[in-house]
Amino acid sequence: MADILTLVFRTFMKPCQVIDIAPSKCTTLVIGDHSINRSLLLLAAVTAASQLGIKVSFFTHDQIQSLPKSLQDSMSNLGTDNLKKIKFAYPSSLEDLLLDVASLHESFSGSAAPTSLIIVDGLERYLRVPGSTSGLQQAELSSASHISALLFDTAVFLTQILEERATSLAPCRVIASFQPEGEGHVGRGPSAPDPVLSVLDRYFQMRCTLDRHRPSAPAAAVGPQDTWSVYLSGAGVTDTSPAEDVENPGLPRQLQMVIGTSGSMEFTFVSSQLT
Repeated sequence: MADILTLVFRTFMKPCQVIDIAPSKCTTLVIGDHSINRSLLLLAAVTAASQLGIKVSFFTHDQIQSLPKSLQDSMSNLGTDNLKKIKFAYPSSLEDLLLDVASLHESFSGSAAPTSLIIVDGLERYLRVPGSTSGLQQAELSSASHISALLFDTAVFLTQILEERATSLAPCRVIASFQPEGEGHVGRGPSAPDPVLSVLDRYFQMRCTLDRHRPSAPAAAVGPQDTWSVYLSGAGVTDTSPAEDVENPGLPRQLQMVIGTSGSMEFTFVSSQLT
């Protein structure tokens, strides 16, 4: 099964551009502003349900009342009927999230297919303790390790079930988002000062960092489009462009994401490594 983010990029990429991510990698951490993180995760969920026909479990702290404006045009092309394949859950605490993820082991019976994609929107809302002291910060790190390990183990378990049934829906994948403390800390490099992020990176095999463009030109001169850089890093990130360096698969890959005035998303491949 194609990687979920690869599928999103291919679906909404400009023609004649190709990017690939090794399909053996099944855990991805999306880093950036919470609102754009959620938009990308929702787009991934609907794309996976629509084009792959898989069951998606989507966990988020705040109830989704309506689709973000940035998705309405894109999702109309995929078909909103496929939302029925997505199960939304709204755990209000870390304890609730742990219980909900653990319950995925029992989320199927008989011939019903288990979940093939687990999405957690806004991990920081479950892990962060306001005004944390060193002791509380250690608790945050422990909690980050706990939920990450549970997500990984659950995906492995569900993958085994899917493979035993000889379906094309395996493996089960995990995509989670996290907004580090201080939006200015979200940058291009594969490291960040937020200590929780360093723990999450031990479990998630690929990182997708979203960095908003802040042009120096006046807004009237650059137009109303909302532009983001998308940096892919981690083992398994490869590209198929012969002009790029394919001997260093661990280097970040870069795309550009443009949200148009109509709300549509479009991706453009930029380069195989950061400059």
